[in-house]
Amino acid sequence: MDDNVNNPRILHLREKKALAKLGGGEKRIEAQHAKGKLTARERLELLLDKGSFRELDPFVVHNCTEFGLDKQKYLGDGVVTGYGTIDGRLVYAYSQDFTVFGGSVSQTHAAKICKIMDMAMKNGAPIIGLNDSGGARIQEGVKSLAGYADIFFRNVMASGVVPQVSVIMGPCAGGAVYSPAITDFVIMVKETSHMFVTGPDVVKTVTHEEVDFEELGGAFVHASKSGVAHFTAENEEDALLLAQQLMSYLPANNLEDPPLVASKDDPLRQDESLDTIIPDNPNKPYDMKEIIHRVVDEGHFLEVHEHWAMNIVVGFARLGGRSVGIVAQQPAVLAGVLDIEASQKAARFVRFCDAFNIPLVVFEDVPGFMPGVNQEHGGIIRHGAKLLYAFAEATVPKLTVIVRKAYGGAYCVMNPRHLGADLVLAWPSAEIAVMGPEGAVNVIFRRELAAAEDPVAKRASLVADYRERFANPYVAAGAGFIDNVIEPRETRPQLINALEMLQNKQGSLPPKKHGNIPL
Repeated sequence: MDDNVNNPRILHLREKKALAKLGGGEKRIEAQHAKGKLTARERLELLLDKGSFRELDPFVVHNCTEFGLDKQKYLGDGVVTGYGTIDGRLVYAYSQDFTVFGGSVSQTHAAKICKIMDMAMKNGAPIIGLNDSGGARIQEGVKSLAGYADIFFRNVMASGVVPQVSVIMGPCAGGAVYSPAITDFVIMVKETSHMFVTGPDVVKTVTHEEVDFEELGGAFVHASKSGVAHFTAENEEDALLLAQQLMSYLPANNLEDPPLVASKDDPLRQDESLDTIIPDNPNKPYDMKEIIHRVVDEGHFLEVHEHWAMNIVVGFARLGGRSVGIVAQQPAVLAGVLDIEASQKAARFVRFCDAFNIPLVVFEDVPGFMPGVNQEHGGIIRHGAKLLYAFAEATVPKLTVIVRKAYGGAYCVMNPRHLGADLVLAWPSAEIAVMGPEGAVNVIFRRELAAAEDPVAKRASLVADYRERFANPYVAAGAGFIDNVIEPRETRPQLINALEMLQNKQGSLPPKKHGNIPL
């Protein structure tokens, strides 16, 4: 930049830009750093490719004249908005500035965010929001609430059109939480980010429960108990890196395919260790993630909701360079049973992948739905139906590998051919039946067992016979419900070949406004 410019208008512009970059001033920036937090602009610099950010509306100020705010105006009004690139791909972003009125949302603050969201939808690019706000600007009253509602409306309009990612980097309270809740993914930072509808003081007043910010709405709580957070990060840099990694698997919009990345991993690679990974004892657990890592490109798997509903595993990986969404039971947790939270977790992930043209790969080992009064009264029927609905509705390429158990109604829910799976493969260890051999024998041979001289030995013999005759993949394969029984080592090349075969798949649903998923 030429420092010898004498044009007063250019000099004035430079002064304005410098003032805008200061946000709420140097002292407040220092206070932000003292909390271990970056400023709004520093976050954008880390998130986006170097030098790619182009700011919009840097000179916007609020128009509130109440409570002396007419004498407190800051350029940008507490949010930095614009566009840039991640790995050379266009994204739109906004970053709330806590140094200006605590990042509180005014009508003009909201209008800046809405402008960015409108541009993202028109131009078909993702939206990334870096949230660090005390909530609605109280001095503006209903105008600030109107601003929030404008943002919520655009969140809904953008849903399924462009990917939306929220990175929570500070407080996010009250009505403000509903914008991230509508977006596709929420990333929280440990210890410095919090989300709750009502704060600890209100909770204490109303329910007499004493709880601090971290216990009420910290990253760990939302990642492991509520399921609000999809990812947790150790610090802000880690959170922004997670956002970049996530973007690498996603298309820019719902009309594009996910990015195809050249892989050094041999598409024909076979892993012999998979042949012995399933225990001989059908009731013995193992780690499904080990199978996933051995099958996908270079063992890279970006797990979503890692700490919530851990009896099911969902996340992104690549096969032959193609992005795929993986849904898999986890036998190491609750035997991989489907319960309320697991059904919700998987259903939402399936619907996201379907909205953005990401093929689905299912690794199935499910003994059934979780029994119990709490599950039935909590609505396991309704919640399990969500997953069934999501798979049936999905039109992207859908592949299923039955690794071990596929019992009862859970078999019907986990993407069988009957729900539109394009290819169903099974390992020799697969057991496909209405129920497990022990339960089936108790029902079918109840009288014989009651009359037997040695019921234990009789039951063991009947169970072994049932398992050999029915709890295997060949009955289903004989009916055409399974397309092939494969050696476990062949899983990777078989899936990659299937994805290549399905790359031009055309799928459509009956004409309708939308279905009525059992929410």
